[in-house]
Amino acid sequence: MTIRSFLKYVEIQTKVASVIPFTFGTLYCFYRYKSFNLINFLIMFVSLITFDMATTAINNYIDFKKANKKEGYGYEVHNAMGRGGISEKTGQRIIIILLAIAAVFGLILTLRTSLVVLLIGMLCFAIGVFYTFGPIPISRMPLGEAFSGVTMGFGITFLSIFIHAYDKNVVYLSYSSNVLGLGINILEVLSIFLISIPLVGCIANIMLANNICDVEDDIENQRFTLPYYIGRKNALRLFAFLYYIGYIAIIAAVILRLLPLSALIMLITFIPAYKNIKIFQANPSKAETFVLSVKNMVLINMFNILVLGATIITVSLTK
Repeated sequence: MTIRSFLKYVEIQTKVASVIPFTFGTLYCFYRYKSFNLINFLIMFVSLITFDMATTAINNYIDFKKANKKEGYGYEVHNAMGRGGISEKTGQRIIIILLAIAAVFGLILTLRTSLVVLLIGMLCFAIGVFYTFGPIPISRMPLGEAFSGVTMGFGITFLSIFIHAYDKNVVYLSYSSNVLGLGINILEVLSIFLISIPLVGCIANIMLANNICDVEDDIENQRFTLPYYIGRKNALRLFAFLYYIGYIAIIAAVILRLLPLSALIMLITFIPAYKNIKIFQANPSKAETFVLSVKNMVLINMFNILVLGATIITVSLTK
């Protein structure tokens, strides 16, 4: 196995879907709570990337094992095991090593912060593993979009905030008289969810676009995803709606003063994003237009990151 085949196996280019909410959450924490811990930042980054690589590897491994159709664009381009000459045993070892690294760094992060990190991490860990593994994987049900969007868009954003602001009582554990209690500042958690909605929608749409393009092949491979149940026409409508609700969320966050007024600058991304939406709706194709869902995700959320980062720098320089 070469480094190139390994990187293809874990689809390193797709890790942007994890790095973007991680970066946005970090900047938002500094903006709202004025907190940043470099060591926690680096530890979470290692755990996050290795776990993301592991879940992708699991997905490729399971698809390779269970595929009924061994030809066509989806199989030949996206299953890296056959193309990269990775044996099943090697594929398994890679998954185990990546999961072990992610777990160790996650435990270190828990020891440095709070058991809340362990609880949320275990939940994300379970969702990531059972997304493509088990008797009925999440990715083979009409729940993939919801789980991927919420877990990565909100879950990663929340954790990337919490590791720096674990002492701000956003979520906390208490122990008294043999009673373990969990406390949640509902307004703060809802605020974080609101600012993460553009991420939730964009990440869910990458999965939705993939499922729309692959609906016929998925049926052959016994994958009954959301487009199968609601139909391609409604799936394409949902695809557009998930972007629109993200823009509405940004406006609401500015009105509620959760984000700076400068965040409204990102509304200019609506023009190219809308154009990409219409192109995909007219011709949903894995080979030609699927990439537009990735481009929209990067466009919208990288713009949010740049605007928030510029605002933080500007405020710091004017003090």
